Amino acid sequence: MMMLAVACTSVSSSDGGEEAASCAYRVLYQDRMYRDVANVEFAAGEKLGSATIPPCEDTGGQDKDEESAEATTAYAVDGVSPEVAVAVGDSPDDTTLVAAYLGNKLPREIQELIDGS
Repeated sequence: MMMLAVACTSVSSSDGGEEAASCAYRVLYQDRMYRDVANVEFAAGEKLGSATIPPCEDTGGQDKDEESAEATTAYAVDGVSPEVAVAVGDSPDDTTLVAAYLGNKLPREIQELIDGS
């Protein structure tokens, strides 16, 4: 089944109309940090195991004890090594693509998926 991942951000106008920084969607799986990738068609495959969505750290002033990590499930992405990207969500039909970026650069395999979309 092909899935289309879309990233969402929130905007705050409580500070006079300026956009507030939104928390980046990050996932920790097997000691690797992944970030979401938007507008990519991909197919989620077999269940790999548990992953963790860490609490948001860019809320400024929030007490870290108030937020806790959230558990999710990691799935393989067809044709891509789990070291490069995984799909996370409640089921293979309801997942978000996350990739292990190289600095601020997408891995080559993910860029190829984007180019093919």
